[in-house]
Order: sequence, then C-alpha cells, then structure tokens
Amino acid sequence: MKVLVVGGGGREHALIRKIKESERVDSVACCPGNGGISYDAQCYNVSATDIDGVVHLAKEIKADFVVIAPDDPLVAGMVDALNEAGFKTFGPKANAAIIEGSKVFSKNLMLKYNIPTAQYRVFDNADDAVEYIRNKNEFPTVIKADGLALGKGVIIPESLEEAQAGVKEIMEDKVFGDSGNHIVIEEFLTGPEVSVLAFTDGKCVKPMVSSMDHKRALDGDRGLNTGGMGTVSPNPYYTDAVAKECMEKIFIPTIHAMNAEGRTFKGCLYFGLMITPKGPKVIEYNCRFGDPETQVVLPRLKTDIMDIFDAINNETLSELDIEWSDDACACVIMASGGYPKSYPKGIEIKGLENGQMHGVTVYHAGTSLDGDKLVTSGGRVLGVTALGSSLEKALEKSYCAVKKIEFDNAHYRRDIGKKALHAQKM
Repeated sequence: MKVLVVGGGGREHALIRKIKESERVDSVACCPGNGGISYDAQCYNVSATDIDGVVHLAKEIKADFVVIAPDDPLVAGMVDALNEAGFKTFGPKANAAIIEGSKVFSKNLMLKYNIPTAQYRVFDNADDAVEYIRNKNEFPTVIKADGLALGKGVIIPESLEEAQAGVKEIMEDKVFGDSGNHIVIEEFLTGPEVSVLAFTDGKCVKPMVSSMDHKRALDGDRGLNTGGMGTVSPNPYYTDAVAKECMEKIFIPTIHAMNAEGRTFKGCLYFGLMITPKGPKVIEYNCRFGDPETQVVLPRLKTDIMDIFDAINNETLSELDIEWSDDACACVIMASGGYPKSYPKGIEIKGLENGQMHGVTVYHAGTSLDGDKLVTSGGRVLGVTALGSSLEKALEKSYCAVKKIEFDNAHYRRDIGKKALHAQKM
C-alpha cells in the first residue's frame, strides 16, 4: 500500500512512524510534512488545508489510503472530497467534525443528550457576555471561542477586568478571526485532567490508552497556554473505575448522540476530560488525534494501525482486538525560545543523526532542512519520546536525550510527568 498523511507536525510524524511499522505498507507520503518527517516519508509541498490540492496529489501518486490528521481540513470537508474521488480515508466527514469545529454545537449536543459537562451560556454579543459575567461574579471562569483556534481559543480569567479584556480580545479584536463570532462562557471545573483518544467506526467505540498533557509554557503549570509542552501515558488518575464510568456516561452516549443527529462519526474522537468531585465531565471534544498526546499513545500500540483504519472504514471495529503495551511513555517538547509568542526560526539543531537519536524517538513538529542542516521552523520544534517499564524510566530516558540536543534558546519544561509520578505514589 501507499499511504498519504495530510499535515506537518509532531502528531503526523508519530502517525507516519506507526504506519511504517505495518507490513502492508510499502511507502508513505506526506503533505506538507517537515524537515524531520522527510527522513521517513516523501514530502510534497501541498498545504494541509488545500482540499483540491490534496485530492490532486492523491490521484497523482496513486495513494491507496489517505489519513487526514489536522482539524482544519477535517472541518472543511477534506474527507468528503477524497471519498467522492474514490479514496479510502481515515477521519470524520465535515458534518461529524463539527463536534470540534463548533464549541456551541458540542455544548448543545451534551446538554441535549445528558452528557456530563460544565454549565454554560452562549453569546454572540460582547456587552451581553460581560453583563452575564458581572452578574454571575464567579471567578475563575472559562471563555471559549466557538470555532477552531489552533488549540488556543480558551481564556480563564481570574477577575472581571481580565474577563472583559478576554471577551474584547475574542469578540471585538478578533484575535481568532471568525472563530470568535460566538463565545461559550462556562463554569470553571476543578480536578485532574485526562485525555482519552478513541477509535470509532460510528457503531463501536474503542478507547486508546490514557494520557496527561501539560498545556502551560512554564514549570509548575505557570505561564501562557500552549499547544502542549509534553505528555505522559498512562494517566494515573484514569483508573479502571473512572474508565468504566466514562464509557457508560460519555463515550457511548456521544457516539449515539452523533448518530441520532445524522452525523455519524468515524475516525479518532478525542475526549478532553476533567475528573471532578462529581465524576468525569467533558471539557472538550476534538475530531482527530491530539498533539502531543498521539506522541505517547501510538508508541504503546501493538496492533497494526492499518488493520484498525480498515476496520473503521468497513464498520467492523467490534471484531478487532486492539492490543497495547504495558510500558509507560513520556514525551518532552523542545520549543523555540519565546513560544507561544513570537520566536526566531532557522536555528540549527545539533545532536541528531538523520533526525533521530538512539534509544528514544524524536518526533519533529517544527523543523525544516536548510541544505543538509536541520533547522527550527516552528514554536514547538521536537517531541523527545521514550518508552520505559515505568514512567520514571521513560522520563529519565527522555530528559537524558533532551540534554544532548542543542539549538539556541531551546525551551522545555523540566517537570513533565511530575504530577503523574506524585499521583502514582498516593
């Protein structure tokens, strides 16, 4: 088989390396890919959001299967276009991808079908939103842009002044463009966060192993929100009892709700969960593999991923036994100095050979090739990932490798997995 993967970040690199393990796959292509991905796949300079361009490329290279990884092309209908052109795909159609494409849709879905989530109100007017926050007078509160915002469309103000500034930023200054035409204001939930990715063919749902993301830029969960500074798997807060409750009250009801709405979801559905004192609740849905959660989940997958993709296409997922490794996995993100704000690009990366290092896997998120030199090209640059018989060992291997990789002003958190290790001891 020839498989085409759409996207160009760390998640896509993790998918490509897992797809390459399949005995059924001869070659992998990627668009647009990045410098590090080019060691593992033939990269083509076609944007991940160029639907016509991707369909044309799939035809040109005679792809047998197309995996669409990012949210934007899924929400825009790339799967629909590829299916129409006769290609087998992995990812939901546009009418199902709306579960991530619109926070208003997903919150209303949960309310209608009694899926546990934070209490909320929807606004399309900034003055009304601020008035609601002022009258409620409960802080912190949560303000979300309705549409896609690169994982950054959430503000958690601690005061009325911060809330007013947040509403203005999203709705009037349009920092997230049209995604801020509507906002959702939610109650602030407390408890440990858990990310669970799940395979589903629209009939059956098979959760993957759990993970824990680290969103803040600085140690101790301080600093600005980012796309994710590191992940570990498994998440110790996701016990068997919690998993059972999530399956009964969240996972299966969500699949049924989407079917009832005529929006059958096939692909990877991401559940962002908060384990509150009143039980697990949904913070958000994503219509695709999470980044950087994928980087610690897929290394633990033992089953051939192409068998899973086929089962989803054929709606036979219930017949497939998906196996996972008992090893723990840790991923430490090395980012450009200044991320998530402005940062320089084109800085040489040293310490890798053909983009990799012995004993760990280096997933490339923001790299490019400048001649034969590997250089930085994004905010999140590398995901240095290791498996270990325990989380401690996996983290030790990751951090040991991070110290051997160099680029000017490299920034990474030094406490990835610390909360998970603490929870394990409790």
